[in-house]
Amino acid sequence: MYNPKSGKAEEFINHEEVLASLKYAQENKNNVELIDKILDKARLGKGLSHREAAVLLDCEIEEKNQEIFELAKKIKEDYYGNRIVLFAPLYLSNYCVNGCVYCPYHAKNKHIPRKKMTQDEIREEVIALQDMGHKRLAIETGEDPVNNPIEYVLESLKTIYSIHHKNGAIRRANVNIAATTVENYKKLKEAGIGTYILFQETYNKESYERLHPTGPKHNYAYHTEAMDRAMQGGIDDVGLGVLFGLELYRYEFSALLMHAEHLEAVFGVGPHTISVPRIRKADDIDPSTFDNGIDDDTFAKIVACIRIAVPYTGMIISTRESKKCRERVLQLGISQISGGSKTSVGGYAHPEDESEEDTAQFDVEDRRTLDEVIRWLMELGYVPSFCTACYREGRVGDRFMAICKEQQIHNFCHPNAIMTLKEYLEDYASPDTKKIGEQLIEKELRTLENSKIECIVEQNLEKIHNGQRDFRF
Repeated sequence: MYNPKSGKAEEFINHEEVLASLKYAQENKNNVELIDKILDKARLGKGLSHREAAVLLDCEIEEKNQEIFELAKKIKEDYYGNRIVLFAPLYLSNYCVNGCVYCPYHAKNKHIPRKKMTQDEIREEVIALQDMGHKRLAIETGEDPVNNPIEYVLESLKTIYSIHHKNGAIRRANVNIAATTVENYKKLKEAGIGTYILFQETYNKESYERLHPTGPKHNYAYHTEAMDRAMQGGIDDVGLGVLFGLELYRYEFSALLMHAEHLEAVFGVGPHTISVPRIRKADDIDPSTFDNGIDDDTFAKIVACIRIAVPYTGMIISTRESKKCRERVLQLGISQISGGSKTSVGGYAHPEDESEEDTAQFDVEDRRTLDEVIRWLMELGYVPSFCTACYREGRVGDRFMAICKEQQIHNFCHPNAIMTLKEYLEDYASPDTKKIGEQLIEKELRTLENSKIECIVEQNLEKIHNGQRDFRF
């Protein structure tokens, strides 16, 4: 039976409840009275249940759909303002023992070059990322207890945090590795990770087991219950995600929100982030073989409805998506994006080495440099942010959510975003980007409502110009 407080995967992601929610949404997709009631509740900014959100996703009334999009934009503005956090993935190893049919790292793929970076190679990669301007990474590895044990990940984190090249430093390393034990999550916490991220790929158990025919990832319950173990291990922030295109998107949407509700019910804090990747072409993977792909219009509505349902949760979109698609969904709910990304092992330090691309997990759609992405964001009126202050000041987990739910995060994040943007402009920006950025900072300073904060920020900006770094509220 469905029980959001249960620790069992098939009870908090209950198949019958998902189907009942989809049926309810289908029956009420043109129920104006109910849709208005749901929208009125959503305007309070406290979120929606998975069933209520499913009705909005299914809604076919054009006028109401416009209201949904406008509400998503407002909630995004209320909670996150015009800041967009930047990060980059760092692939340590593509050795993997699983048989995931949608991923080129699957164990049966014998023609993809397998590579595991040494600590010296990781150092090279991190310096290259720092020289681009990155401060926040997402660490990725395949699942292989021999080649990629937890000790390797921990050693790599130690290396990453130790490197300070010129004015560069990685201030937050999020980790996206396979489901593991409470004891290993404790070790990751002690190593100072930011968010622990794990994509479900699909919440439909039957599809999940078919798509993961071999390897430890085949165990649906162990994988789905990983976030519970991570939080039991002391990790404050976890990130959810599904790979849209593997299963029917309505099913994934409802189950994803049920997972968020479960974390809230059991731990008092929902997911720190939700990612919305779509399946992409990769080494021996043809996305057309999966018949549940979604178009850009559907994708945009999914983003909008997630934003309305969980207004406090950050939303991530990667370079899997094109510039056009990313631009559309930024205003609907996305708060974090990657830039200048490589999905290959060792792709940053030696970009001229074409063989590195042979180790890529998927094809990148948005191939612009980080500087081009920064300039594009600013031209759209966004403030690119490299802020990691909440993590480093202990504003994580329920402490972060309490501030965010009261829409007070602006008091920290906006001035921090301005100061970290100034660092980027001083250290890494091209002349054109720097010119646009200086104008944007001057404009954004005037939006700070607290005169004392504005004064401190102005003083810190001058200090940054004169060579000091790493100011934060």
